Amino acid sequence: MSITDRGVVEYIGAHADDFLADLRTWLAIPSISGDPAAAADVERSAWWLGGALRDTGFPTVEVWETPGLPAVFAEWPSADPDAPTVLVYGHHDVQPAALADGWSTPPFEPTDVGDRLYARGAADDKGQVLFHLLGVRAHLAATGRTTPAVNLKLIVEGEEESGSPHLAALLRERRDRLACDVVVVSDTGMWGADTPSTCTGMRGLAEVQIDFHGPSADIHSGSFGGAVPNPATALARLIAALHDEDGHVTIPGFYSGVGELTEYERESFAKLPFDESVWLGNAKSGAAAGEAGYSTLERVWARPTAEVNGIWGGYIGPGRKTIVPTSAHAKVSFRLVDRQDPDEIERVVRAWVSERVPAGIRCELDFGTGVRPCLTPLNHPALRAVVRAMGRAFDTEILYTREGGSGPEADLQDVLRAPVVFLGVSLPDDGWHSIDEKVEKPLLLKGAEAAAYLWEELAASRLDAAAGRDER
Repeated sequence: MSITDRGVVEYIGAHADDFLADLRTWLAIPSISGDPAAAADVERSAWWLGGALRDTGFPTVEVWETPGLPAVFAEWPSADPDAPTVLVYGHHDVQPAALADGWSTPPFEPTDVGDRLYARGAADDKGQVLFHLLGVRAHLAATGRTTPAVNLKLIVEGEEESGSPHLAALLRERRDRLACDVVVVSDTGMWGADTPSTCTGMRGLAEVQIDFHGPSADIHSGSFGGAVPNPATALARLIAALHDEDGHVTIPGFYSGVGELTEYERESFAKLPFDESVWLGNAKSGAAAGEAGYSTLERVWARPTAEVNGIWGGYIGPGRKTIVPTSAHAKVSFRLVDRQDPDEIERVVRAWVSERVPAGIRCELDFGTGVRPCLTPLNHPALRAVVRAMGRAFDTEILYTREGGSGPEADLQDVLRAPVVFLGVSLPDDGWHSIDEKVEKPLLLKGAEAAAYLWEELAASRLDAAAGRDER
């Protein structure tokens, strides 16, 4: 262990109790963005964080109002003229929670049980935002610096749990203030306590509701059935045609630009201690399925999908009602991977559906707002810096994962034109969005340690936004 690393560890150990006390205070604020009645608490949460950032030493701290709920911005310039600029992203709002939901303890009365701290927001995301404040103090104390080794900025939004409806506009409006060389997201987790990892990307999303309309009203199936088009039958045929027998999506152009995993990535995924039977238990399913030629992890992390979220139409009540229904409906979502664009997916889906609408059926397609995928190549210097920093903190090999879901990271990447890397220490059983959300206190301190090392590692890296683009 180097002198710097020893200083970081000693500082964090000496200040751990104060850090956890501050976290408990913040967690007690029920900043539920999805509840209009909690808007004042979200505001209070933002101002609490602003005060904590000032106490940490950030010379610039601002609460940014939006048409919805406030975000917090902070900036601490480095004294080094050539220092890279790093933006940390997180959120201070939380999911709804109540003791009546089945919590063992009141969700907004933080409760310590051994090494665990139970409260809504403990892992998602207040704990993982706050460890950055301890980390930067440890970085300064261990190196003797008076400013960070990077130009350090934070943007902590207040609407992530409500879909980040105003984040993209805020990023565009404040682009000059948020300009950076790399974005560090700490709203994520690791594979396991004994298997530290970093996420390298998240899938994007496109969604559509498909409505098939036939007769202008339900009609008698004996008098008219077999002689007029049935919208439920037509829609069932369309949905059945989405995939071939190998699980491939059949829409022409759907896979345009989709790259294959490198052998290194496949080998890295394979190193993870993945137990498919345990995974299937969490998935409430009896068997794995999907696109042929790919492992389960590859399917949920690195391959695009088409999923039927719901399908309905006609009579579904008790007894019989022998009709040709007037309409049938389906909701379909598409998870997207790098180089897929939601607007292009909408175009190819519209073309594919239009070719399959039979005569006498009127089709309507209603697409939601798409989310772009986000991926950082494995050889990008910013990602390598994260791996080195986490390796110093955990003293073991850091593996790579991806997220199968979608989030605001693509907006950060697209609007700010900067790569996104992930530094998170939450565990899969931390209960995000569920009852008894918790965080492992020793891992939060490891997160602070990794953050303390990260500024030094990033300062030593050449953060070229174009670096690593040929990896895939």
